[in-house]
Amino acid sequence: MPDDRRTLRGPLMQAITVHDREAGADGLALTELPYPHAAENDVVVRVHAAGFTRGELDWPGTWTDRAGRDRTPSVPGHELSGVVEELGYGTTGLTVGQRVFGMADWTRNGTLAEYTAVEARNLAPLPAGVDHTVAAALPISGLTAWQGLFDHGRLTTGQTVVIHGAAGSVGSLAVQLAREAGARVVATGRSADRDTSLALGADVFLDLESERLEDAGEADVVFDVIGGEVLHRSAALVRAGGTLVTIAAPPEVRPENGRAVFFVVEPDRARLGELVRRVRQGRLRPAVGEVRPLAEAPAAFAPGRGRHGRTIIRVAN
Repeated sequence: MPDDRRTLRGPLMQAITVHDREAGADGLALTELPYPHAAENDVVVRVHAAGFTRGELDWPGTWTDRAGRDRTPSVPGHELSGVVEELGYGTTGLTVGQRVFGMADWTRNGTLAEYTAVEARNLAPLPAGVDHTVAAALPISGLTAWQGLFDHGRLTTGQTVVIHGAAGSVGSLAVQLAREAGARVVATGRSADRDTSLALGADVFLDLESERLEDAGEADVVFDVIGGEVLHRSAALVRAGGTLVTIAAPPEVRPENGRAVFFVVEPDRARLGELVRRVRQGRLRPAVGEVRPLAEAPAAFAPGRGRHGRTIIRVAN
């Protein structure tokens, strides 16, 4: 630890914690917690930048561990970029002092802290030249986009994909990846998202506020991040043999002659490596919005903030 904040239990660190489920974002506070323990196959990472999802305060894993036991006060945040501080017993593939980025476990303390313990397999090396704030915006959004398009949607060159919410953190990466794969991209969103979506490489933009969703035409893959009526109506867009993929909710309506897939993103070190290589080469640009210090993380959870790009929390200078 870099300072002398210690108790009888050992060194302390600063972290954002939450302990009252009913309080929501108002229950977030900057507090001190014990330095994390590196279990077998873990690493402790000194966090330089962290990402979070506002909806995670409603996730069961924020409040309970894998056995269903209360684990508050808990630390939110599930994306990080930083430097390996310590290796747990049996950990291989990473070294102390190495720059890394990736995803924290769903049911353990997260990344809005000076240090966090993470399973080594959830992290990938971070190349020199990629800033920590950019890397922290990549893991969940990038893996979600990749897995939705290619692992679940089976998108290939020459096919057509409709990407809902194309200017968002997931959608913007999905547009870029689909375009690079040689697909025809139909992007949807609000009218203010048109220029951004087309600049990212979309062939066509459909304004969900003023245009008919059905005008998108048939597609081999529809990738939905919105849910609700948009998800319900999207089943009709899927041509025979195609796939409706969503991260919003299990679809109640399925394509007549196609598949419907709901999924939750999974860690993948190899895919993280492929994504960050594209970032380093200038072929992929995560949508980074505000960058705020750790002390301002509770305010960053407020509804309505960070609509243009991911809000990233800078933890270490």
